[in-house]
Amino acid sequence: MTQPRSALATPRPALEVMIAPGPLLLSTVGRGPELAVHEAQWGPLPALSTQALVELTAAAELRGRGGAGFPFARKLTTVLANRRLGRAPVIVVNAAEGEPASAKDTALILTAPHLVLDGAVLAARALGAREIHVMTPTERPGSGTAVTAALAERRQRGGERVTWRHHEVGARFVSGQAQAVLEHIAGRVGLPVTAWVPEAVRGVRGRPTLLSNAETYAQVAALCHVGLSEYAAVGQDSSLGTTLLTVNRMTDDRLIERYPLVVEVPTGAPLSTVLDAEDLRSPVLLGGFHGTWARPGQLAGARVSRPDVEARGLALGAGVVAPYAGSCPEGVTATIVDYLAGESAGRCGPCVNGLPALARAMTGLVADPGRSGPARGEVERFCGLVAGRGACTHPDGVVRLVRSLLTLMDAPEGWDQL
Repeated sequence: MTQPRSALATPRPALEVMIAPGPLLLSTVGRGPELAVHEAQWGPLPALSTQALVELTAAAELRGRGGAGFPFARKLTTVLANRRLGRAPVIVVNAAEGEPASAKDTALILTAPHLVLDGAVLAARALGAREIHVMTPTERPGSGTAVTAALAERRQRGGERVTWRHHEVGARFVSGQAQAVLEHIAGRVGLPVTAWVPEAVRGVRGRPTLLSNAETYAQVAALCHVGLSEYAAVGQDSSLGTTLLTVNRMTDDRLIERYPLVVEVPTGAPLSTVLDAEDLRSPVLLGGFHGTWARPGQLAGARVSRPDVEARGLALGAGVVAPYAGSCPEGVTATIVDYLAGESAGRCGPCVNGLPALARAMTGLVADPGRSGPARGEVERFCGLVAGRGACTHPDGVVRLVRSLLTLMDAPEGWDQL
């Protein structure tokens, strides 16, 4: 049943992506990413006052789609409060997507880059910003090419009165973390550092900075283009709008599909929209490598909704839905932990010492036929030593994944019943 870890695939970012047409953000899939296609679909960019954008995003209960789910309106008001202190704000579009199992920002940049850029321009106008930075990952060069082409179209058209800056960030899991992005923009190594205040207070060159991922800005643009009523009508079960998910099926020898599928589903829709009956009877890694394992059957009746998922003790995280068709989830988890231990910034004890020790303990757990006793105790011990002590949230994300595995190992149906 248990395969040696050397036989398991090392996580690597997806090289290509399949993109299904969607009801809102992905409505132009198949028609091209050009500005003319975008404007034919969405029309001219609406003019919104600062207060109107704050009120609209608050009414839509729009939250960031990068994983933390922070209310977008609250970010706006924080930047506004610090702008009044005389510091001009900066806008950052974070499409770095360090999570290997996710491709939703990549899908947006490839198919609807101008919707993402519209959201950034709307935020810039509302906040009085004149500078917009767009981050794409070096390991997915198609994203950088698409952004370069889209920015050239907008510069040629003119009229936006903003300075666009495009950056390609390194191929690291933590490269998309907010402080890592700010370090890259500052010309330093793009790895996380300790921050005593959020970037909305002090970010690029000490200025208040609105930093969100590509999907968040696309959601802002779609909301402003169609209005609250139409945006709300797309959702289900009293939810508003849509959510992008990356469906990435895993096996013992493949953690990352070469062609993951990005889909856009109404928020509140049944998760069975993207999972078939066999998937629902299997373990599912939800949220990505910093996410949580769902035991077989746990997602039956679940909806694409943060409150619904969290009520089940799970996390939607980066929007990754990864059904697992294999026989050794402990080995898969050990491989992920080993990968994540090597992807840290290496700037604090929990990352330098704690994560490698946790990875070794996971190796011991995989080698233990009973999955209990001293081997399990070591895993639990290092989880306790690492959690809540890192300079960023990377160690906490790793511990979340491991603890979810331990919980599922204790479930009545257990992994051995698969």
